[in-house]
Amino acid sequence: MCYYCGAAVATGSSIGFNETCPVCGKDMHVCVACKFYKPGAHWDCTETVDSSVEDKEKRNYCDYFVMSSEYFQKTTGNRVAQTKAESARLSFDALFKN
Repeated sequence: MCYYCGAAVATGSSIGFNETCPVCGKDMHVCVACKFYKPGAHWDCTETVDSSVEDKEKRNYCDYFVMSSEYFQKTTGNRVAQTKAESARLSFDALFKN
């Protein structure tokens, strides 16, 4: 499942560095979708990575990436991020509304 929108991802397939969600277009090879992602751990990762990834929701080239098992189940995605994005989009549209 996509960590952001919850769209189904083919099970058993590995996620490549440049994979994006076919529904929302978000990057799939991202820290927040990795089984090693743990906020509060050194660089928010339980693996021994050499450097921090600044934006945990942008694609990266980490060789340790393994899709977290929580995303193999049905999910609604990241509702908080979706709500913030929708709110920002509505505010932007309101600026240019006649």
